[in-house]
Amino acid sequence: MISSDLLWTLPFVALLASIAILPLVRKHWWEKNYAALAIGLAFLTSFYYFFIKRQPEALLHTAREYVSFIALIGSLFVVAGGIHIRVKGEAKPLVNCVFLFIGAILANFLGTTGASMVMIRPWIRMNKYRITSFHIIFFIFIVSNIGGSLTPIGDPPLFLGYLRGVPFFWILQSVWANWALCLAVLLLIFYVIDRRNYLRAPKVVREAETAHEDWRIEGKRNLCFLAIILGSVFINDPPFLREALMASAAFLSWRLTPKRVHEMNDFNFAPITEVMILFFGIFATMVPALEWLEHHAGELSIRTPGQFYWWTGMLSSVLDNAPTYLNFLTAAMGLLAPHEPGAAAQVAFLLTDHPQYVRAISLGAVFFGAMTYIGNGPNFLVKSIADRSNVRMPSFFGYVLKYSVPFLLPVLALVWWVFFRTGSAF
Repeated sequence: MISSDLLWTLPFVALLASIAILPLVRKHWWEKNYAALAIGLAFLTSFYYFFIKRQPEALLHTAREYVSFIALIGSLFVVAGGIHIRVKGEAKPLVNCVFLFIGAILANFLGTTGASMVMIRPWIRMNKYRITSFHIIFFIFIVSNIGGSLTPIGDPPLFLGYLRGVPFFWILQSVWANWALCLAVLLLIFYVIDRRNYLRAPKVVREAETAHEDWRIEGKRNLCFLAIILGSVFINDPPFLREALMASAAFLSWRLTPKRVHEMNDFNFAPITEVMILFFGIFATMVPALEWLEHHAGELSIRTPGQFYWWTGMLSSVLDNAPTYLNFLTAAMGLLAPHEPGAAAQVAFLLTDHPQYVRAISLGAVFFGAMTYIGNGPNFLVKSIADRSNVRMPSFFGYVLKYSVPFLLPVLALVWWVFFRTGSAF
C-alpha cells in the first residue's frame, strides 16, 4: 500500500511533467497558465501540511530557503543586468573555449548564478552570427554548474556543506582533479562541435565575427553591489538580514544604473519572474519527496562512494540539489559515524576517515545539476534569457535527450569510472 507521504509527491511529479511536456505540446496554453498551475499545486501541498498533516514546520523551513534562493538569484540577475561587457566579436572555437574556461573559474568566486548572469549576455552577443542551442547548453554545463565545484561560494550545496562543518578549502583540495577532468573533456567536446559549426558558417558570417571592437565593461559600479551580495551570503544572523542586504543592493543597482546600459543588455524582468513562479511551485511541492528520501534513504541500500555519487546525482537532476546534498550527507553520517557526538563530529569523522563519500556526494550534487533545466537555479534563468534573445532552445526532453544524455552523462560516467568505481563500502 502506498504511504500518504509518497502519495503527496504526486503534485511535484505533476509539476515536473508539466514543465517537461506542456511547453512542447501546448505552448501557448502553458505561457498563459503556467503561473496558475505552479501556484495551484504549491497551495495543494501547503493545504496538506497545514490542515491535514498539521506539521507545517517542514514547509515553513522550505519557504525560508525559497526566500533566500530568490533573494540570491534575483539580486544577482538585477545587478548583472547593469553590467554590460563589450566583446571583440571574435567567436572562433578556441576563443569560445577560453571564454567558457574563464566562466568556470569565475563561477567559484561569483557563484554559478553570478557568473552565469554576468557572462550569458556577452556569450550570446559574441556568437550572435552563428548562435545555436548547443552554445547555450554547454554554457549551462560548464559555467552554470560544473565550473563552480571548487569553493563553497560556487554552488549552494557546497555552501551548505561549509555551514555543516566542511572546511572552506577542503573542496578545492579534494576535488580539483575531478573538476579538471570533467571540464577538460567537456571543453574538448565543445571545441569539436563548435569548430564544425564555425567551418560550416558562410565566409561573410565568419568575417563579421572578427569585426574589431574593444573589450570594455560598462556599469562598473555594479561590481560593488555584486561584492555586497556575495559578502552577505555568509551572514546568518539576525534572520533575513542577508536577504535584506541582497534586495537593497539590487534596488540601488536598478536605480543607479544608466538606462542605456539596461537597454544594451535588453534587460527586463520577464526571465526572473518566470523563475520565481516556477521555483515557488517546485520548492513547495518537493517537500514530501525530500521528506520521504530523508526517512527512507537507508532502504535504498546505498553503501559505496560510487553509489552515493549516482544517487545524489540522479536526484539532484530533478530535485533542488542543495537539500538533496544535505539529505545524502546526513545519510552518510548515519551510515558511517552513528556513534559520533553531534553533527559537527560526524562531519569531521567523515572528512578524516571517509573523505571519498563527501567528495562523491559533493560532485554528484553539483555535476548532475546540469542534467536538466531544473537541476540548478541558473539553468532555467539562462534558458529564459536565451529564449528572449531569439535563440531556439530545446524543450525539457530535448535538453535531456539531445544534450545531457549523449554528451554530459558519458563525461559524468567517466568521472565515476576514474575516481569512484573501486570505492569500497567502508
